[in-house]
Amino acid sequence: MADAFVHSTSPEPHRARTQAILRRHPEIRTLIGTNAGTFWWTAGIVALQLAIAFAVRDRSWWIVLGAAYLVGAFANHALFVMIHECAHRLVFRRQLPNLVTGLFANLPLFFPSAIAFRKYHLKHHAFQGVYGLDADLPSLWEARLVGHSVFGKVLWLLFYPFFQMLRPLRLREVPLLDRWSVTNIVVQLAFDVAVAVLWGPKALVYFGLSLAFSIGLHPLGARWIQRHYLTADGEQETFSYYGPLNRLAFNVGYHNEHHDFPSVPWNRLPRIHAIAPEAYESLSAHHSWTRLLFRFLFDKHLSLYSRVVRDERGRVRLDDEVKPDVELAAAERAPA
Repeated sequence: MADAFVHSTSPEPHRARTQAILRRHPEIRTLIGTNAGTFWWTAGIVALQLAIAFAVRDRSWWIVLGAAYLVGAFANHALFVMIHECAHRLVFRRQLPNLVTGLFANLPLFFPSAIAFRKYHLKHHAFQGVYGLDADLPSLWEARLVGHSVFGKVLWLLFYPFFQMLRPLRLREVPLLDRWSVTNIVVQLAFDVAVAVLWGPKALVYFGLSLAFSIGLHPLGARWIQRHYLTADGEQETFSYYGPLNRLAFNVGYHNEHHDFPSVPWNRLPRIHAIAPEAYESLSAHHSWTRLLFRFLFDKHLSLYSRVVRDERGRVRLDDEVKPDVELAAAERAPA
């Protein structure tokens, strides 16, 4: 039961695999682009969450809890995927409508996160495993606090939004606030207050519980374990999920494919796998988030320390992550 992260001296694995795949399958370049239909999926899911919140506003607390766990968690999880697509500019080509769509998708998520996610997620892609730049990595104090016990892991999943909110404090090279972050906070606060005043506390609590379940103690919460926790022998540090919940989660389980080609929208990720099966079928993958959730909780060898960290920055310049992903894929990820 290791009490330290796994240190690697190798660059992050995705850039080299992207180049190798493109040498064999240059047709994958045709998948790069945007999917404006994501906006309409976003609008529909936001409308669904508003309708459910309105419906439970005067029902029992058990109804609120059950609706949040059985429906709201899946809806909010899907909205996180929509925000993820906006962060990579995969909905519209221009940045502004992607930012606005992200703010819109954030409304049922109770807590302002769309803009912060964009900043830190793009850093995660550019500097995977670099402790001072990758907010996807748990903090050292976080790993020590949770430890290897089932109880510690349960509490960590229950309060995962809180832990995630504190991670950016260690990323000294990333400004915590900017005008869009403030806008996100103001818009979300106004929405939450409006819901509480017009529909009452149960409607607002429904949104809060949907958020907690969508990324916490719920089968969907295992996605945060699936992506980069070391759940297989060897040096593999990114894992995909190919189970049935991808249909409700907009293919977010195709995580190796996404890291290899972050400029490809969610609806085309399975085509990457189909075009280049030799690149992915040899990798370990997950087929059940529920099974992974229980394994994480009860396997004492699997903890927050089960992550790869590196000191070198993967030969990526500090300004790379702010370039449009289409340019990155076309110019920097092209084979030599």
